Amino acid sequence: MKKYKFLIAAFGAILFMSFIMKTKPVKVYLIGDSTVADYTLEDGYMQKKYPITGWGQVFQQFLAKDSLKKLTNLIKSDSALVIDKAKGGRSTRTFFEEGRWKDVLSTLDKNDLVLIQFGHNDAAKDKPERYVAIAGYKEFLRMYVKETRAKGALPILITPVTRNYPWKDGKLGSAHGEYPQAVKDVAKELNVPIIDLTSLSADFFTTKGNEFVSKHYFMNLDSGKYEAYLKGQKDNTHFQPEGAKEVARLVYEELKKINGGQN
Repeated sequence: MKKYKFLIAAFGAILFMSFIMKTKPVKVYLIGDSTVADYTLEDGYMQKKYPITGWGQVFQQFLAKDSLKKLTNLIKSDSALVIDKAKGGRSTRTFFEEGRWKDVLSTLDKNDLVLIQFGHNDAAKDKPERYVAIAGYKEFLRMYVKETRAKGALPILITPVTRNYPWKDGKLGSAHGEYPQAVKDVAKELNVPIIDLTSLSADFFTTKGNEFVSKHYFMNLDSGKYEAYLKGQKDNTHFQPEGAKEVARLVYEELKKINGGQN
């Protein structure tokens, strides 16, 4: 009789632990630059920064319960919590040097995800305080991947989202030089899931056209429309809410494809 009681108790404990694991949210960390960042975390966002929006800022809505049903191999829980640690002006090197990666590692748990998108600032040769050459860029990406895996979490590499140039013959190209290929090289070398957001975003924006994308997706603003930009704004790197949402959607759609390829 004692044997049966023990088995029942053990089975109950297993069920309980399984329930806890299933209901505990998986944390989805985003690390990167201003195109990924959540500006609502800054004081006075509506007065000082709106409508600038990073795609990470609106990513949580794509990880609602119904959406997670299509990511069951990647997110092993009934819920997911986006933790956006991206910060404007950061490269792979400066994100690490400032201790931002250390903060992520300190709370990173098994089965969490880390989405890694750098490149805009790494490529800034005119800004040596943030610039990282291709060889160094690859080394930092390798470090993020290996240290994520060491915690039992899943890294996903993302090539830098496109800027709104160069346009030629109605098609949007890439302004990122060798950096997108460097991400692909590291992904292949370490067998890491990758989202080629450079190509995906350029192709999607091409379908919308230069005029539409410039007006609705990027931070090209008329004067007097927004409190933070009374003189207007011409910015073909950062997104308005509509643009950020479309980029976040592209990332989610690619996660579904990666999910299908997981064992």
